[in-house]
Amino acid sequence: MEEHRRVLVADEIAPEGLEILRSGAEVAVKPGLSEAELVAEIGPFQAIVVRSRTKVTARVIEAGRALEVIARAGAGVDNVDVEAATSHGILVINSPAANSLATAEHTIAMMLALARHIPQAHVHVKAGQWDRKRFTGVELAGKTLGIVGLGRVGRLVAERARALGMTVLACDPFLDSGRITLSGAMPVNLEGLLSQSDFVTVHCPLIEETRCLIGKKELALAKEGVRIVNCARGGIVDEEALYEALVEDRVAGAALDVFEEEPPLHCPLLSLENVIVTPHLGASTREAQDRVGLTIAEDLLRVFRGEEPDSPVNQPQRV
Repeated sequence: MEEHRRVLVADEIAPEGLEILRSGAEVAVKPGLSEAELVAEIGPFQAIVVRSRTKVTARVIEAGRALEVIARAGAGVDNVDVEAATSHGILVINSPAANSLATAEHTIAMMLALARHIPQAHVHVKAGQWDRKRFTGVELAGKTLGIVGLGRVGRLVAERARALGMTVLACDPFLDSGRITLSGAMPVNLEGLLSQSDFVTVHCPLIEETRCLIGKKELALAKEGVRIVNCARGGIVDEEALYEALVEDRVAGAALDVFEEEPPLHCPLLSLENVIVTPHLGASTREAQDRVGLTIAEDLLRVFRGEEPDSPVNQPQRV
């Protein structure tokens, strides 16, 4: 029965999302729990809702004796041990579409900031200086953008880049050339994309096949003076290889919203003037925050009612 379901909300979601959850379940909101605290708390709950901060590890899953659903409010599930969940018969759901627009807009903002040196110029003027020549930039119009991964976010970025007068190339192993062309992009392989693009942005999940997808070998193939943008997941672009390419001026600049380690306390990229960074803000708009909470709450209650979720991540067999 719905009224007996218990949901642990381990990261903050919109109040409207909590209202929806409370209409069909008993809800406990306990953000900021460590792994050990989560292990101690999870036992009586049928579901847990997380954003990107809380990690649902195998240890947490093992302790979730009543756990039926792990709900990730957002797209990436690299903070959830999906394999462990599946082996325990636990469904994992997410809300990939809810923050796509916010991430796409942030990507475009990062490209513009990178092209025009906006963060560096801001600090320069705030310090009482006025050296305009130092911050001469480049225009996006007439440039080629290479998009690695043409899912929801990638398609939105392509649409906006074309509106800015850019030629768009895309590679995605899960899409045939016809579907890529329908998105207004020219289908190419990764090597072709890197060799032709003035800007490269990645929009794929972090899985074993995409870890260090843009590494030393790929950056060596890239067009000289390319600018790299990553608002997807840290680890898709090899940070050590990117650092070397930036220092050697083979890559003109990088705009990073995500890092292999977050926060990036030991990342040498932060020492470079031609690198601009933000603290994983891709989905951080008021509208997106509301949408992810609402969407995941509705989908979780759908599962509790015995219906199919909109966005299942796995297909577990009940144990």
